Amino acid sequence: MSTPQIVVHRDKELMAQAAAARLITKIVDAQAARGSASVVLTGGRNGNGLLAALAAAPARDAVDWSRLDLWWGDERFLPQGDPERNATQAREALLDAVGLDPARVHYMPAADGSHDDADAAAEAYAAELAKAARPEDHGPVPSFDVLLLGVGPDTHVASLFPEMPGVRETERTVVGVHGAPKPPPTRVSLTLPAIRAAREVWLLAAGEDKANAVALALSGAGEIQAPAAGAYGRSRTLWLLDAAAAARLPRDLYPPASP
Repeated sequence: MSTPQIVVHRDKELMAQAAAARLITKIVDAQAARGSASVVLTGGRNGNGLLAALAAAPARDAVDWSRLDLWWGDERFLPQGDPERNATQAREALLDAVGLDPARVHYMPAADGSHDDADAAAEAYAAELAKAARPEDHGPVPSFDVLLLGVGPDTHVASLFPEMPGVRETERTVVGVHGAPKPPPTRVSLTLPAIRAAREVWLLAAGEDKANAVALALSGAGEIQAPAAGAYGRSRTLWLLDAAAAARLPRDLYPPASP
């Protein structure tokens, strides 16, 4: 478990641009060290904002996109191509504009595919993760270089919501989510054990509607009540915030160099 590091930016646009620059550097460094890199994407306004900033970044071509593995932290269990699917939004924001290897883009199953319910889709994605894991990963998922998570106003991350069964899961790496408190109610999500396999976990939050959630998750709340509190990386946990989302942080947590 890594101690959270907090970086606060002036506004959400600057946060997205800075996060994109960080991600480019991390991917390039991983590719230089090991030949490839792996990133877990997140949806929502902050996740999509990061991807849009990445698409616009002059340094994006420093990445060898053909040697990048992409995964998803969660997905809405909807038909392929549905505009509400995280994958559809990611393709529009970035993926269709860069030279990815299709075999290395690991979409979560869609509702109109070969899996007739979210639980079967979760099992299939867990099997795909296990197949990609190497002996040095010491577990049933790859050691992702960076796993991105948006933080919801209720402290949810991926599709792990407070007090719901998914956040209590300790064995499975992927679960079907039923009755989610925000639409659509049926989803597929990585679990906290899978999230914690990542080398680095980056949590993104911007806007005053996230301020209570950020303060709660970083002030010692339990992961069942505040799932974001249970999301951390093996070597680094990075909270990337704008000033509005950081507004209710205790002063002892607020980074001294932040505006």
